[in-house]
Amino acid sequence: MTGKSKIHRLADQAFFMGPTTLFFAMAILIPFAYGFYLTLTSITSPVSPVEFAGFANYAKAFQDQQFWDSMWLTLKYVGGTIAFVNAIGFALAFLVTSGMRGQNFFRTAFFTPNLIGGLMLGYIWQFIFVQSLPSVGEKLGIEALRLGWLGDEALSFWALVIVTIWKSAGYMMIIFIAGLIAVPRDVIEASTIDGAGPWRRLTRITLPLMVPAFVVTVFLTLKDAFMVYDLNYSLTEGGPYGSTKMVSMHVVQKAFVETNYGLGQAEAMLLFVIVAVVTGLQVYFSKKWEVQA
Repeated sequence: MTGKSKIHRLADQAFFMGPTTLFFAMAILIPFAYGFYLTLTSITSPVSPVEFAGFANYAKAFQDQQFWDSMWLTLKYVGGTIAFVNAIGFALAFLVTSGMRGQNFFRTAFFTPNLIGGLMLGYIWQFIFVQSLPSVGEKLGIEALRLGWLGDEALSFWALVIVTIWKSAGYMMIIFIAGLIAVPRDVIEASTIDGAGPWRRLTRITLPLMVPAFVVTVFLTLKDAFMVYDLNYSLTEGGPYGSTKMVSMHVVQKAFVETNYGLGQAEAMLLFVIVAVVTGLQVYFSKKWEVQA
């Protein structure tokens, strides 16, 4: 009887876990394993003969200066977007939970840019930076707006950061709204009775209780910033002169434009390891901060 019940339990587990495990393997594990296999070959096209190359592609990846230049640029982009997206997202959440009139409308308005696909968003803002802003700047006499942002090596990077903030801040706002709503009202009321002003309530009570929300938003911002491709491609195509080519675009071009699948996949694996380490450290230290708070 006992043996039969164990068989039934195993059958139930297989029935419920089997499809999920199968789909996870087909969508994640098998492609990952095949991708690692490609890093050990010198394949240049889907129909070319496969030749084993060992770890030569990893050695070439470490020596690829363009890869590390694009990685450094991506790290600067990650730093800029994390700071601004989360700060503005929290400010918007604080604003639309303050009891202001029409706050439901503003919640929807701030979140809407996140619903636009990255490619479409890039083309929309490309028109704004190339056509609209210079016209407005010329009419108003504002030199900063008259500049061709996407044609300048420094300004094009900040144009990409601005569009990313505009797209992502509304999504982070929703997460922060959930965190603000979860802050106990009785704690806020007690601190008000004790004489704590708005700034003291924000820094001493609200922000410490919002740490779990910041853990999530920083993680999501990190992931999105490291993997940015569609917005990067449609807004600047990595230009001018490769000054905005993020690491994901470099990897795609190495594999599919230069048809060097082995090296491109090796650089993708290096990117995966770097992202995994950075996000792992972020979650680890954020959790420690959460416990201390």
